[in-house]
Amino acid sequence: MKRVVLFLATNLAILLVLSVSMRVLGVEPWLNEQGLNLGALLVFAAVLGFGGSLISLAVSKWMAKKTMGVRVIEAPSNAIETWLVDTVRKYARQAGIGIPEVGIYEAPDANAFATGMSRNKALIAVSTGLVQQMTREEAEAVLGHEIAHAANGDMVTLALIQGVVNTFVLFLSRVIGHTVDRVIFRTENGHGPAFWVTVIVADLVLGVLAAIIVMWFSRQREFRADQGGANLAGRDNMIAALERLNSLHPQPLPDKLAAFGIAGGGAGGLKRLFMTHPPLEDRIAALKAGRAR
Repeated sequence: MKRVVLFLATNLAILLVLSVSMRVLGVEPWLNEQGLNLGALLVFAAVLGFGGSLISLAVSKWMAKKTMGVRVIEAPSNAIETWLVDTVRKYARQAGIGIPEVGIYEAPDANAFATGMSRNKALIAVSTGLVQQMTREEAEAVLGHEIAHAANGDMVTLALIQGVVNTFVLFLSRVIGHTVDRVIFRTENGHGPAFWVTVIVADLVLGVLAAIIVMWFSRQREFRADQGGANLAGRDNMIAALERLNSLHPQPLPDKLAAFGIAGGGAGGLKRLFMTHPPLEDRIAALKAGRAR
């Protein structure tokens, strides 16, 4: 959960910086002078869209450490740290990925997350609250869940999906702005204020719709990661871990990290469209029914 929120926030910030940079450097005004050539516009949108997403992915592990105050366990100093490192190493070998960094951060809530630019260079971090409030079997299931996120390549896939939706948001908003400016306001040379106002509004509206797509994918990942955790740590242990989380009502992680955590808050109505995680009840029911989505 934590990783997704952090990732999305960083992505939006980088996208804004790149957009402003392209305008300052004269790339976007040049496109406007050319009558908004669709081919050139698509390339422009793809550079900004994927650029923001991939840069966000590249700095995700660093951002997670700084934002959450994660202390990477370089050399275990006690039995708990030794157990955490040994469990992550064991599951990583079983999943066929590189050994992730293992970290711990101070937080009263039971939570954990995975992040990193690739499946072989991930970071698995757990809260002190998780270690204190869960049994070893339950905590090991949570670690298996996070290892499954890394093994499934969820971080990279999410970045690619975010890059695609960013591209179409940037592309379509400018096409809509150009059409409104030319057809309704009859601007003949360059672009008038109507273009910029329409682009800003379209960016916001399309950005919300794009977020629904990204969040839908994030929810589907959780079912697969739960199944992966069940395969590594045992189905009963994975179910027990989710039931424990459900009883503890953990607080959500920061926005950038939310999608890659173990826990997710509930929501009703339209808010369900923007949830990074399915309700814990649904995930428990899927595991009990032996289903992986």
